[in-house]
Amino acid sequence: MKPNLTARRWFLKECGIGAGALAAHTLLGATVNPLAPRKPHHTPKAKNVIFLFMAGAPSHLEMFDNKPQLAKFDGTLPPADLLKGYRAAFINPNSKLLGPKFKFAKYGQCGAELSELLPHTSKIVDDITIVKSMVTDAFNHAPGQLLMNTGTQQFGRPSFGAWVTYGLGSESQDLPAFVVFSSGKKGPSGGSSCWGSGFLPTMYQGVQFRGSGDPVLYLSNPPGVDTELQRDSLDSIRKLNEMRLGAMGDPEIETRINSFEMAFRMQSSAPELMDLSKESQATLDLYGAVPGKPSFANNCLLARRLVERGVRFVQLYHEAWDQHGNLVKDITTNCKDTDQACAALVMDLKQRGLLKDTLVVWGGEFGRTPMVQGGSDGRDHHPNAFTMWLAGGGTKPGLTLGESDELGFNVVKDKVHVHDLHATLLHLLGFDHLKLTYRFQGRDFRLTDVHGNLVPKLLA
Repeated sequence: MKPNLTARRWFLKECGIGAGALAAHTLLGATVNPLAPRKPHHTPKAKNVIFLFMAGAPSHLEMFDNKPQLAKFDGTLPPADLLKGYRAAFINPNSKLLGPKFKFAKYGQCGAELSELLPHTSKIVDDITIVKSMVTDAFNHAPGQLLMNTGTQQFGRPSFGAWVTYGLGSESQDLPAFVVFSSGKKGPSGGSSCWGSGFLPTMYQGVQFRGSGDPVLYLSNPPGVDTELQRDSLDSIRKLNEMRLGAMGDPEIETRINSFEMAFRMQSSAPELMDLSKESQATLDLYGAVPGKPSFANNCLLARRLVERGVRFVQLYHEAWDQHGNLVKDITTNCKDTDQACAALVMDLKQRGLLKDTLVVWGGEFGRTPMVQGGSDGRDHHPNAFTMWLAGGGTKPGLTLGESDELGFNVVKDKVHVHDLHATLLHLLGFDHLKLTYRFQGRDFRLTDVHGNLVPKLLA
């Protein structure tokens, strides 16, 4: 078969970091790992990421952002000038104000203020960075989750995890570079696009793991297929795929080769990874994890085990935070399900010496309104102010950054847009966000698109 030189030239020209070089090596007959570790633009503070994504949008007003004035004006209408140009998702903006439902206190040497919903997070406040001044452009779940995860409200762009694995590769040979877990009532509204690769080669997309048993369905061999037979079959398929790659230069063929080989290696590595019974009882109790029983706590412990094994990016989705009604009952349940494990993850990483290299991110897609929804026990979506926290990986521990106004409605100090957060996280991973690009359809794309500024105050 005559090589398709046009396709080959396009591939080498367009595919930037890693993929083009990979194809060149393949065409020359060399064996190259497409996810081999790569150096970023500057010396990184963080090597791995664990993103604890609280899908559905936690209420900052019940958890992190104490507003005595909101309590004082509970049941009254918000000031008219506050609502100019404001667009809510469902409620009439003139709905009455709703005071916080839980008590707050100060914790740690840093004096960070948290609600009674977070007794475990209160123990790690000196190790985390709380950002009370987050803002976003989206006020509905799918667009908000896409913006937080891909830098845009539109489908089709690479996720943050895909950008990181594209730029850094992976230190694990036997597990995917980017692993995703999901717990709670359902998956994220943005679906698999939240961890997709968009226009990047699909080898960079997240691989969704289950919380128990085989992490990926059909990973185990069927009856009658032993390791030798499978290896022979894969070798034959690989040769055919390499012939096709040499002819077409299509990066998706290389992805297919890599996927088959990774699945084969995972048949040995994955069972050991998923076996939480090998953890000490003290560690299981720290997280509240129960081997064999899928939970957010188990997923947090698995996240630590994954970064120990060189996995670059782990993302945990817990979709349960959309409290338009039943706020008190449901957010209490959410915090009971997640607070202990999130704090345990930070403590466990720290005691193992992993926190300095692992960037932990906690947060959802936006916040909740100071105005009431659902009678007297709910809040609507709110993009103007919300809270996230960070730990490890070069972030500044014990810092509380930013302020919202006295009602928790608008940010009034140290505003951090989602694009600014992305620029800062990439900086901690060793990248200039302006230079981590991929050419697609005639232009260079990046995670922050045409936006984003570094937030130096967040850096240790």
